[in-house]
Amino acid sequence: MIFKLGWRFLRNTRIKLLLKFMYTFGWKGMRSVSRFKKRLKRGRFFPAFLFLSITDNCNLSCRGCWVSRSEPSRELDAGTIDDVINQAKKEGCYFFGILGGEPLLYKDLAGIFSRHKDCYFLLFTNGIPLDKTNAMMLRKSSNVTPVISIEGLEQESDTRRGGHDVYRNSMLALDNCRNEGLITGVATSICKTNIDELLSDEFVDDLLKKGIHYLWYYIYRPVGPDPAPELVLSPEEVTRVRRFIVEKRRKTPMMILDAYWDHQGKALCPAATGMSVHISPGGAIEPCPPIQFAAESVQDDEQLADIFNNSLFLKNFMKEAAAATRGCVLLENPDLLLKLVNKHGAEDSSGRNVGTKELVLMNACSSHNMEGHEISEKHWLYRFAKKHWFFGFGAYG
Repeated sequence: MIFKLGWRFLRNTRIKLLLKFMYTFGWKGMRSVSRFKKRLKRGRFFPAFLFLSITDNCNLSCRGCWVSRSEPSRELDAGTIDDVINQAKKEGCYFFGILGGEPLLYKDLAGIFSRHKDCYFLLFTNGIPLDKTNAMMLRKSSNVTPVISIEGLEQESDTRRGGHDVYRNSMLALDNCRNEGLITGVATSICKTNIDELLSDEFVDDLLKKGIHYLWYYIYRPVGPDPAPELVLSPEEVTRVRRFIVEKRRKTPMMILDAYWDHQGKALCPAATGMSVHISPGGAIEPCPPIQFAAESVQDDEQLADIFNNSLFLKNFMKEAAAATRGCVLLENPDLLLKLVNKHGAEDSSGRNVGTKELVLMNACSSHNMEGHEISEKHWLYRFAKKHWFFGFGAYG
């Protein structure tokens, strides 16, 4: 499997992009995690990775999406983005997730990548604007991997995403990426209506034929203005997702990713471990993208390192979320999250001004915590990587 995966990277990727990926994402990414761990031991907190939602502008209206479009669009200005990235680099952080809305609708996107050639970016996109011109822009940037969101096949994609011909356009985006030799991924949110379509050998094989390098599975979270809680997976279905991921990793020449289980199959939450933090289009510093509450902002007259170290909201969120569950506290215990929000006077950063009301109306449901039914990693490479670069970092005792 490893030999075939390596051959696919060599065959489908431009050499300059592959070398950039190996050094800037691989080597520097590992060093970012190492520095993060050392900071924690010294009692200092600065996340290993930052996720930036640079705009709330979008061309789709997906069910369960936490982003609400505003008029005019809320966007992080280029100066703020540069300042955040530069401050993060001082802490040894060189990897950033770029989200929206739809980030390809942000006018200065190419400028962000070109001004920070020493960084690597994960670009989350629905793929519709990823035409030949944008694919060429990403190739010229050389420090970006696009991850295209696919929420089902033809009918399910249109239903879930509130658009027309969404799946076909996503496939065209994958073709554009392959033609430019990009390292390309697909992300998919598994729910009740698409689990059979996307958790299948046929779906994975189709992506292999498209030249995809990695596939990221995560479970559906019922948040935002159209939460659709009826789509939430049952505990048995979550177990099915985990088992499929573990088995597919053993035999598929593609990286099968998740960010929610350690090498032993125990659940973890990146936000509770402090591994990552999210910055909203309005500049709010949030524990993670779906939790749209913040007590601090990047516009505050304070350095990011000081904000992270002094934030009682972030500190207590990590402590109490980890104490409550190894899974997602937003799904399993929205009442606890509401108490934290009220205790620290965290403000609604969604732009909808109804975040607290949405939290009150949320019912507790299952997340990815499989206590007593853990499924350990079976492939040595994933087991090694998760054990050394992505696990609890002491958050769970």
